[in-house]
Amino acid sequence: MKIGLIVNPIAGMGGSVGLKGTDGEAYRKAIELGAKPVTPGRIEETLNLINRKDVFFFVAPGKMGEDYIKKFKFNYEVVGKIGEETTSEDTKRIAREMVEKGIQLLIFVGGDGTARDIADAVDLKIPVIAIPSGVKMFSSVFALSPHAAARMIDEFNGECEEKEVLDIDEDAFRENKLSARLYGYLKVPKIKDLLQKGKEASNVSRSAEENKREIANYVVDNMENDILYILGPGTTVKAITDKLGVEKTLLGIDAVYNKKLVGRDLNEKGLLELIDKYKNAKIIVTPIGGNGFIFGRGSKQFTPEILKRVGKENIIVVGTKDKVFKLECLRVDTGDVEVDKELSGYMKVITGNKEELIMEVRY
Repeated sequence: MKIGLIVNPIAGMGGSVGLKGTDGEAYRKAIELGAKPVTPGRIEETLNLINRKDVFFFVAPGKMGEDYIKKFKFNYEVVGKIGEETTSEDTKRIAREMVEKGIQLLIFVGGDGTARDIADAVDLKIPVIAIPSGVKMFSSVFALSPHAAARMIDEFNGECEEKEVLDIDEDAFRENKLSARLYGYLKVPKIKDLLQKGKEASNVSRSAEENKREIANYVVDNMENDILYILGPGTTVKAITDKLGVEKTLLGIDAVYNKKLVGRDLNEKGLLELIDKYKNAKIIVTPIGGNGFIFGRGSKQFTPEILKRVGKENIIVVGTKDKVFKLECLRVDTGDVEVDKELSGYMKVITGNKEELIMEVRY
């Protein structure tokens, strides 16, 4: 089977430094803040797990594919040319060249922006497998994890379905506004339980808002003194800060200590500094509606190092009943398999005033 491979080498770099994306000039800002590439680890993890033998890869040059495939024993051919700095036009051009080479499946590594580029280039001509490596990844074309992507490659038998690609306004996202529209569709292998579901819109009905206030009242009433509370993104968590009377970065990460704001829109560096300063820390997060991710989508500032420092026992999950009752499970995809294993198992989810639900966590 002829498989194409394209890696966006800068995808996801803005996550740990709190930039909520790397489109445009944000990439240079991410470099200035000390961001490191994350896609090499994601594609190498996938390639290491592929068991299928009947494959021949057509790969993009250098850091867009060739650098990783040559570490393994796959047969491959390099397609196209790139410069020192890669662009979305490189992705589109090379994808089209691979289609001309007769590939039967295209693997790409990146986020929602990369998915849009691939949709522009190949439309519905061939199926794709998307390895999640961006910051946002709200489109429903992505595999749940590199492990899931490898299974999709091994089990692919030609049966496909169409999934949505979303256009996320990254500038608005940085301003704490989630603005999304349907951009197009990509064809993906139809393999149950390996694809993430797209993000569902937040429920703004009266009952849902009341539920959020119930959760907020319960959490605030049970907050302990001299504990750093690190607050993840989302409207359910924002209800907690509303109760405290402090400002929340809706799509970012903030922190309170003794019910006072001590950090706003924090990146990994800022979080580590606060954890070092206050010693005892807890994380409060809410799952993404539709796919159930609590770590690994939309909040990449919660890096494996942060999660190891805080510990599973100090993670508080909150969610409205209308959201969590639709979820099969909670999910994590931190980029570190060992951390994912530590977080897996079961967690309590606070769903109201003195109301909790036990949910499985999968990776």
